[in-house]
Amino acid sequence: MKLAHLAAFEVHVAPVLDLGDSHLGRRRVVNIVGGTFDGPRLAGVVLPGGADWQVLHPDGSADLDTRSTLRTHDGALLHLTTNGVRHGPPEVLRRLAAGQEVDPGEYYFRLFCRFETGDDRYRWLNHTLAVASAARTADAVRYDAFALT
Repeated sequence: MKLAHLAAFEVHVAPVLDLGDSHLGRRRVVNIVGGTFDGPRLAGVVLPGGADWQVLHPDGSADLDTRSTLRTHDGALLHLTTNGVRHGPPEVLRRLAAGQEVDPGEYYFRLFCRFETGDDRYRWLNHTLAVASAARTADAVRYDAFALT
């Protein structure tokens, strides 16, 4: 198995909406307001309207579940779902939550990516599994997605 670079993503997000504690953990929603992606076979923009539905756990770790719509440079529409985890030392997670710049090497943030489209030019993505290593900034999530070949 090998990894092939798909694209570098920069997903711009709105401030966190904190729904409070539920039986699963602290529920949060982070709306996606736009962004870009660029890679050797995949490039375009992230459209506004998606979101990340998160659950924070007492140990500070987060389960992440996003849905977004992408428009490629040549007009194809793609649906992107990511699922992932983020965790790290409590002081690092506090700095992230405060919107501070934190070196991504100080915490773990990984994603599993699935694509869906009806556009023939990108139908290969329907059968491609991808993984990503991510970083959180004050107003964006940046990650590099790699296809598992």
